[in-house]
Amino acid sequence: MEARRLSREIEKLKKRILVLSAEVERALQRAVESVTEQRADLAQAVIDGDEEIDRQEVDLEEECLKLLALHQPVAIDLRFIVAVLKINSDLERIGDLAVNIAQRTLMLAASPGLATIFDFREMADRVQQMLRSSLDALVNLDTPLAYDVIASDDEVDVMNRQMYKRAADAIMQNPEQADRLIMLLSVSRLLERVSDHATNIAEDIVYLSSGEIIRHSRAFQRAASTAPVE
Repeated sequence: MEARRLSREIEKLKKRILVLSAEVERALQRAVESVTEQRADLAQAVIDGDEEIDRQEVDLEEECLKLLALHQPVAIDLRFIVAVLKINSDLERIGDLAVNIAQRTLMLAASPGLATIFDFREMADRVQQMLRSSLDALVNLDTPLAYDVIASDDEVDVMNRQMYKRAADAIMQNPEQADRLIMLLSVSRLLERVSDHATNIAEDIVYLSSGEIIRHSRAFQRAASTAPVE
């Protein structure tokens, strides 16, 4: 009886995390469109919708804590609830980053000047695909797909570094537009941070399906691969 009740509660939890993920994915898509198309209306819609994302995040966290306290789950049920707690936090942060991008759109619209020299579409498409895939991996407990998301993070890091070089060249040619160019560059950094959170979600899927925590081992491997050779 108790096991069936917990199973029903976990199904409800899964539905709630999927509802939140859909809201966050839509906010990110609108934020990207707002900056690439310079649409203040989309930017404002993202900002206005953030309160609802925050509310869902708080409600979901409270539900997870209640299940932990009342049912004292073990094994896969425990891992699922812990993973949802962590994914919930990452989704809320992605929502905040979407708001940050939208705010950049409004500031750029208020100070017209140099046309956007940054083409964010490729980077934004990659980041949004990472988010979608991480959520698909959650629904289907698809570990290989989660590892694909993790591998994509390095590609986004490369794109972000390319944006920095492009910004530096543009500032040298147009020093009077330095503030605007730096603001545009910050969008690239925000997208890169979304990529990091999507990667966190994918790593939590690996933990959920296998019980293996790979976050720290992966960080060590990346640090080793980028260390200078003496």
